Amino acid sequence: MQHIHDRSRSKPNPSQNQTKPDFYVIGDVQGCAEPLARLLAQIPAHADVWFCGDLINRGPDNLGVLRQVQALGSRARVILGNHDIHLLGVAAGVRAPGRSDTLDDILLSPDCEGWLNWLRQWPLAHFEHGILMVHAGVMPQWSLRQVLQHSHEARTILAGDDYIEHLKTLFGSSPNYWKNSLRGAERTRAIINAFTRMRVCAPDGAMDFQFKGEIGDVPDGLLPWFRLPQRKTADQAIVFGHWSALGLHCENNTICLDTGCVWGDQLTLWRWDDGATFSLGCPIYAKGD
Repeated sequence: MQHIHDRSRSKPNPSQNQTKPDFYVIGDVQGCAEPLARLLAQIPAHADVWFCGDLINRGPDNLGVLRQVQALGSRARVILGNHDIHLLGVAAGVRAPGRSDTLDDILLSPDCEGWLNWLRQWPLAHFEHGILMVHAGVMPQWSLRQVLQHSHEARTILAGDDYIEHLKTLFGSSPNYWKNSLRGAERTRAIINAFTRMRVCAPDGAMDFQFKGEIGDVPDGLLPWFRLPQRKTADQAIVFGHWSALGLHCENNTICLDTGCVWGDQLTLWRWDDGATFSLGCPIYAKGD
């Protein structure tokens, strides 16, 4: 790994395992295929590679990213992020493209349907070797078992034959809270928003979707989701992305790996074996919010 700058040696504490699997976790790639290729070249050919969601959008080469990840075969572990789900909505005609979208290489590809079907088979949470991977966060009321159950709920809908009908009702910011009594589209929206959009919440777990800034600027009355009191996954090692203004950040048994590659900062991976993180610089690709 000598070509990549080692930024940190801290990591969350996974459960003790008898074996020591070899895997690496990569933060938000967002269509930055060239930095991803350089990073993957440093990973041993036998190691598994996990991706924290948002493989695509705002970078210049979404198809290049998807092809590299697909080429990893059974070594790849992928979860969906908000940009990945946004693509499904845009492709289905139920969501307007964003002004900063760079999705045309996928949408205009003769293999577009195949890529959409490949993406929507992935879950919103992955648990293996004592590590939980999500894109944005988890609700404080959810245990690990519930996290995986709710990921399965959403995956069943997105991977189903009638997923486009469901997409028509899955976008929006309400409800911004969790109750076990939620049903139908409201329940699925709350699940997907927690997994793919949350950054900060009220102490009772109500999600705020407006704040996107640095952790020192979190408004009064809100907390980063990983600081919420009585969070049921507090003892669970969690790796996540999504919050580029947070950057590489270890706290309360969690590690954020979104270091803003698409914004001209860095693409970062975390090595499970010793907790080392490695980052490489990226050009500025994205503009706007």
